[in-house]
Amino acid sequence: MSWLVTGGAGYIGAHVVRAMVAGGAGVVVCDDLSTGSAERVPAGVPLVVGSVLDATLLERTIRDHGVTGVVHIAAKKQVGESVERPLHYYRENVTGLQTLLEAMAATGVERLVFSSSAAVYGMPDVDLVTEDTPCVPMNPYGETKLIGEWLINAAARAHGLRAACLRYFNVAGAAAPDLADTGVTNLVPMVFERLEAGEAPRIFGADYATQDGTCVRDYIHVQDIASAHLAAARHLAEAPAGTALTLNVGRGEGSSVLEMVERILKVTGRGDVKPELAARRAGDPARVVASAERIRAELGWTARHDLDEMIESAWAGWRHHRG
Repeated sequence: MSWLVTGGAGYIGAHVVRAMVAGGAGVVVCDDLSTGSAERVPAGVPLVVGSVLDATLLERTIRDHGVTGVVHIAAKKQVGESVERPLHYYRENVTGLQTLLEAMAATGVERLVFSSSAAVYGMPDVDLVTEDTPCVPMNPYGETKLIGEWLINAAARAHGLRAACLRYFNVAGAAAPDLADTGVTNLVPMVFERLEAGEAPRIFGADYATQDGTCVRDYIHVQDIASAHLAAARHLAEAPAGTALTLNVGRGEGSSVLEMVERILKVTGRGDVKPELAARRAGDPARVVASAERIRAELGWTARHDLDEMIESAWAGWRHHRG
């Protein structure tokens, strides 16, 4: 099969592309390069520069490259920005997906792996979040991902689309330094940035009902995210028409923010630094940890990388990109 990977020049997308190429799949990338980099796309993999809002471009790309399946990662994903620019997020994430589905229908492509998010759950009050936990997103970003799942499931029922919606939890790490996350919106690079500026890492909220008072999250290595996409793509290659899977992608293990910060300080050689405790941020749930049972049962997939591997590889990437 030949797969179109939208957003394949971004942080997560580039890892997915490399995993799929290594797994023997034919791949073509479509990316508008607004946050991605052409240098992340492996040699020999075609790169089409453009937006998923461009139906003509999508149809031409699918036909020109004999695409038989799509991995849709391209999206706007900053929670704060989504609150400030909801119309932009709905256009890029929802209208973009609708345009892609229409292009797939027009060209007879019936397999789709969708990049969703644990943001669809909002603030779940459970020890382990299953795929059946009620979805109550708290921001426009999470809303667009949930609407995307609804749209895909409706297309599966109506048109026989074979689809898998993958709900990522907290992604970190890198397969290689040049593929590292260059943004500073996730915990690990945010701590790196504070240390680089000579400031103590900041922890928001130390009075939650958790083991050390700080929020608990499920952190997963980006290489595991990539391998989950490959597993989903392989499953859909043989799945019957109308298949619509919704799967958490996490380790099923919770780690507190304080634990993560202390591990980061140790890896970076800054164990003498004491984190700065600040007031809670509005909307931060105390605990969000995945149940990874369904993806194990459906795809035979399980995460393989631990916290130290995530932090060490992210630190190598941070230093690579900053000379």
